[in-house]
Amino acid sequence: MLKAISKTAAASTGTSAVRTQLHPLSLKSPRWRVLYGQRWHTQLRKQPGAPALPPDNVCLAAAGVSTSSTAQRKKVMFPGALNSIYTHTLQFASNVESIPTYQVMDTDGNVLDAANEPQVTREEALYIYKNMHMLNAMDQVLYEAQRQGRISFYMTSFGEEALIGSAAALDNKDMVFGQYREAGVLLHRGFTIEQFMNQCYSNERDLGKGRQMPVHYGTRELNFQTISSPLATQIPQAAGAAYALRRDGGKQCAVCYFGEGAASEGDFHAGLNMAATLGCPVIFYCRNNGYAISTPSVEQYRGDGIASRGIGYGIDTIRVDGNDIWAVYAATKAARKIAVEHNRPVLIEAMTYRVSHHSTSDDSSAYRSKKEVEDWSKRDNPVSRMRAWLENKGWWANGNDAEIAKSAKAEVLHAFSAAEKLKKPSIGLMFEDVYDQLPPELERERKEIDALVRKYPDYYQVHDFARQ
Repeated sequence: MLKAISKTAAASTGTSAVRTQLHPLSLKSPRWRVLYGQRWHTQLRKQPGAPALPPDNVCLAAAGVSTSSTAQRKKVMFPGALNSIYTHTLQFASNVESIPTYQVMDTDGNVLDAANEPQVTREEALYIYKNMHMLNAMDQVLYEAQRQGRISFYMTSFGEEALIGSAAALDNKDMVFGQYREAGVLLHRGFTIEQFMNQCYSNERDLGKGRQMPVHYGTRELNFQTISSPLATQIPQAAGAAYALRRDGGKQCAVCYFGEGAASEGDFHAGLNMAATLGCPVIFYCRNNGYAISTPSVEQYRGDGIASRGIGYGIDTIRVDGNDIWAVYAATKAARKIAVEHNRPVLIEAMTYRVSHHSTSDDSSAYRSKKEVEDWSKRDNPVSRMRAWLENKGWWANGNDAEIAKSAKAEVLHAFSAAEKLKKPSIGLMFEDVYDQLPPELERERKEIDALVRKYPDYYQVHDFARQ
């Protein structure tokens, strides 16, 4: 009705100024139609020779909007807060009800609601469990190797093994943007122990050609973007990649992992807002493990964790028990459905505890007690929890743990020994993969290095490097 009145008025005046005011009325939002229609109606009254028009409240009533003072106070029609209502109480919002934490099983492996029983086969469950043990074995060997000076750096995943549940819920074609503790995702996708070792040793078989620090994995074959050290850079990158996936029209999403410390970076806010406003099929997976290196979470923020920020950006959000592998699995599976089917971002905050030091460059005993760590390991261990669930299902016997742990360590040590013996990547690889054709300055530098290496082969230890 509001449109019809506007068209009649425009025909009566015949002025271009009045016709210009019609454009906002073609917008689909009823609130926009009412807001701009009211403005147009008021301005039209001021036009010389304008026809007699009904009062504003008649036009609003014709548009289906209540004109009582009480109803008008309830509706906020400003475009920046479409879901707000008016109030006569002066009150600052300081907190809202805390977001609950989704859980499938307790620490003894008992499923708390039969409706949430994981719909997985015995083979699928055992594959996940064995990878949890493999991850532990690899972390133990490589952590000790760094302490012996055999590799330069390492980060373990002790206490956060349930992250593998998220990998099990994804499609292997989904693009992953990791941070530091997503080795379990790669394990689940088929990244071999040899490939892990080659990367940490930066040898000639390293897919990254020796250009990255240890644990900065990446593989095009498994759709896992190479990890970069700068914190949170992967968050806006994941949003952009998800937007590209949406434009391609496929059924894949991007998945971005990060810690709660990274959520303090500006890239976190830029990435989430971009994903929300553009409708990007991306899952943001926050590992809230209690510490950003040495800074405890209680000193990082005052709000309700990281999940509350997702709601602030208009993103579907859930908080889960990050030590409950089946809660992680179910939440990620549901999140992927939202992302792929509805082109919407989702934020998962997984509550967990970092048992290990932040990295081999960190000594966590400087900022937390050893007893705190020991208590957490005993009280809520993701691997023990998964084992208890398997035993409750009759799919695992307790005595099998020693055998699987021994087998995993043997496999890791074998790959470790082989990787250590391989040569470093060819020196010439330093100049590849950036320019299609080397610019003159880099060509000059390459020739200079070649000449120096030939002249002083022993000094540059050329026999330790592979030939190109």
